[in-house]
Amino acid sequence: MSDSEAEFRTFVAARMESLRGLAYLTCGDWQAAEDAVMAALSKLYVKWSRVENPDAYARTAVVRAAIDETRRPWWRRERAHGHAMPDRVVPDGAPVVDERLRMRAALSRLPAKQRAVIVLRFLEGLNVQETAAALKCPEGTVKAYTSRGLDALRQILGTELEARHEAAF
Repeated sequence: MSDSEAEFRTFVAARMESLRGLAYLTCGDWQAAEDAVMAALSKLYVKWSRVENPDAYARTAVVRAAIDETRRPWWRRERAHGHAMPDRVVPDGAPVVDERLRMRAALSRLPAKQRAVIVLRFLEGLNVQETAAALKCPEGTVKAYTSRGLDALRQILGTELEARHEAAF
């Protein structure tokens, strides 16, 4: 095994889970997320020796592949019988899990590009310039999608809270 291949394997081992999470939050489906990550890593492997910033390249490729998965016509998508969740340790606090599930459901209701911007900005911690570079769009677009996405999340989560409150009484 060459040094380059060993470096690539180390990179994949270290970043696989975060890339899968990024893809899932972008497209909302674990199988599509797996496909997006594999497609992105395949592209990265071919260009490994020429890529200056593999983290940025991988994030960009994963987000784009995940968005492409959501654009595929429904008749070309493979359908799974169930949504398999990866094996994860569930934290002791049920409210934390409930909150994550609510946020995941709210994110899934956003358009793909808004969801990608929100995920990159607030979950991956990228700034406006880095997000614009990752999505290859103007900074103004990132700012607009951030604003619209946050407004939509506030509305979705606020409506959900109001419905819960009314149901309790």
